[in-house]
Amino acid sequence: MEEKNLIEFFFGSPFAQGLTLGLILCIVVYIRGFLRRRELTKEVDRLRAHLHTKLEIDSADNERRKNEMNALRQERDNLRITVQSLNQKPGRKEIRQYFIYQTALDIMFEKAPGFAPAWQITLKEAESRFEKSERGVVPLLKRLMPTTPDKQAEEYEKISRLSIADTVHK
Repeated sequence: MEEKNLIEFFFGSPFAQGLTLGLILCIVVYIRGFLRRRELTKEVDRLRAHLHTKLEIDSADNERRKNEMNALRQERDNLRITVQSLNQKPGRKEIRQYFIYQTALDIMFEKAPGFAPAWQITLKEAESRFEKSERGVVPLLKRLMPTTPDKQAEEYEKISRLSIADTVHK
């Protein structure tokens, strides 16, 4: 009988009913919290794996860019050395000087109105002198025989000196 009294007391009194209802409510909230915590833990693990993958990809991409940048620096340095060595070859200074003169001529054509006709006459005269020096058997043979550009430049200088000397003597 005592057991019945205890069960009646437990379910019959408002305090016991409130306590039972509170305990049931706590258990439901605890189970929901446990499930939510498990869900959030899975989400954190998924995000952590995603972040790890992203960092690996970024690291590989950064490494590739770093290698590419080093290769480009090396290529730039090689090109700089090549340009310096090409600028020091014989005949390069003359070609550079030619481009400087050509630029100066272009500027003079724009700035000085009377310069262009006088220059054209002088240019035609110089071309005719140079053509005269190129006529004949020896210049023909030199043009037909393959030579290096440096030797060709030397030959043209000799021919132009000879043609200038011929015109001065005449």
